[in-house]
Amino acid sequence: MEHSFLHSKKILLVDDQPELLTLVREILTDDGFCHLASAGTVEQGLAVCRTQRPDLAILDVMLPDGDGFSLLKQLRQFSEMPVLFLTARDEADDKLAGLGLGADDYIVKPFLPQELLLRIHAVLRRCYKEAGEQIQLAACTVDFSRAEVYRQDQTLALTAKEHALLETLVRNEGRIVTFDALCEALWGENPFGYENSLNAHVRRVREKIEADPSHPVSLITVKGLGYKLIVR
Repeated sequence: MEHSFLHSKKILLVDDQPELLTLVREILTDDGFCHLASAGTVEQGLAVCRTQRPDLAILDVMLPDGDGFSLLKQLRQFSEMPVLFLTARDEADDKLAGLGLGADDYIVKPFLPQELLLRIHAVLRRCYKEAGEQIQLAACTVDFSRAEVYRQDQTLALTAKEHALLETLVRNEGRIVTFDALCEALWGENPFGYENSLNAHVRRVREKIEADPSHPVSLITVKGLGYKLIVR
């Protein structure tokens, strides 16, 4: 069931090497992914993201009209979709730059097909919850299958990071989830330095799920420790 849910996600591949695009497409198709899009430039990648709204982007660093880092910066202006870098550049500075910009993972070519699939599955699993699950909070209903919040007569969309944040809290319903654990759930291994970003995501989630975001009753801060979610 989980695999069919993951395989329903749309993946964008951005690389200017046709052979590499063909190889990755074959790996993903053989594994069961059927919603694939591709682009060869920064401009094309942005256009696909705006029109097709993929669930995951796999970016090369070196592109004809720029690089994957600049593409990620532009993507973050309108999308929080998870991003994985797949590149021949294995310098530590490049990896840190990509992760520092908010990428969810970084794989160096050449790579093993199974490693690529495991990384993709892990990122999707962190960022999206399986279809069909809803939770009822004090002021709203959260639908994980649609990544939407229903509050009174409003329907509010969740970003990928907001979705992952709520998913992690739901799995630990009523219990404290530490700042470090939440950062790891949203940004993967080595989540240090993301606490300010985490706090910003929490504020945005509260604006969507709470009747009064300044006085939350569902997403509670436990001072000095982390957060917990109160589900009805």
